[in-house]
Amino acid sequence: MSAEFPAWAQRIRALREARGLSQAQAAEEMRNHADRQLPAADHLLRRWKAWELGENKPGRDYAPLVAATLRTVTAALFPPVQQTDSGLTVLSATGMDTLEIVSRLQVSDVNDATLEGIRITVDKLCSEYAYAPPYELITEGRQWLRRMVEMQEQRLSFRQRRDTLELAGWLALLVGCLEYDLGDRRAAEATRKIALSLGEDVGSAGILGWAHEMRAWFALTTGDYRGVLAAAEAGQAASGNHSVSVQLIAQEAKAWARMGQFKEMEQALDRGRLALERMPYPENTANHFVVDPAKYDFYAMDCYRHVGNDRLARTLADEIIRSSTDWNGNERMPMRVAEARITLGVAAAREGDVEEAVAHGRKAITGPRKSLPSLAMVSRDLDKVLADNFHGQADADAYREQLREISQPNSR
Repeated sequence: MSAEFPAWAQRIRALREARGLSQAQAAEEMRNHADRQLPAADHLLRRWKAWELGENKPGRDYAPLVAATLRTVTAALFPPVQQTDSGLTVLSATGMDTLEIVSRLQVSDVNDATLEGIRITVDKLCSEYAYAPPYELITEGRQWLRRMVEMQEQRLSFRQRRDTLELAGWLALLVGCLEYDLGDRRAAEATRKIALSLGEDVGSAGILGWAHEMRAWFALTTGDYRGVLAAAEAGQAASGNHSVSVQLIAQEAKAWARMGQFKEMEQALDRGRLALERMPYPENTANHFVVDPAKYDFYAMDCYRHVGNDRLARTLADEIIRSSTDWNGNERMPMRVAEARITLGVAAAREGDVEEAVAHGRKAITGPRKSLPSLAMVSRDLDKVLADNFHGQADADAYREQLREISQPNSR
């Protein structure tokens, strides 16, 4: 489809075709998601054609129906216009830079401005997870976590103590994720338990939910799919209406996919989509502990790749790469892009194009920012199809050897 069409129009057509629907079928499918009577079939078909041509954008009444028909989230299909940079920094918000905040902590001078500075700093660190060099970010995260612990020895009000413990909980989650990315599973599990304890102490549904989500993630990447389901169930019970519940449902869907339970996978994806649809659009989609609508397609891509729906998985992978890359070609979400490239590689390999498959695969594993366990897990899909279809071919065997190297567990 020509680039002259709006991105949303291109995506409507791509998702419709990937799901094997004609324009007439898609238009009629909207009725199944509407809570009111819709116009006649010929009218709906004319509207659908106009949307795909980019002649007009679906309004707020039709946009959710289009998204539901295509099994995605409204804000993922039609993302709201947001400022790329709010300009909010520690200095602009509090009048203090990081050095002054640290100095105040050292002399026990904690006030609301100091806490606000720490809160902004924690949000910034969590927002850098997707792209920052992990060794640098984990060092900074541990330093701030240690400061939060040391603050408990100071004279704090009840509110200040609770706030600092909550911030420590988010930092522990961040550090634990980075430890797991780097292959240090023992440290990651210990840090996850610290976060869980802090979440219980302050009654934070978000921290509790993410601590359970980490347990589900650990189980998924090690092949313990029943463990994923147990962690997802516990996390959903603890997280309430927090957006982490959507990611917990997504982990559940991934587990069902790997267990060969297609019906349960689809049901989980639908539950996650509907839950995310009801949530307000997040203020900071860069924060790792915020589930943004675009992430839903990332979850679904993994599931469809694994069950062999290559057409749909490829369509979602292309969209993930497009939405995760800026105008200059810089990858804002390199880990998402890496998994999307693996998906494109799997689709190419299944179609018999080993050269394209290996090219996508090599791009995926050579990126500067990666989660080793997650990348190893999704790469197993590509490894299997290369082994089944191209065993003995030099390029395929050389790439499979690279995959084995990144899949070696770190037993530190």
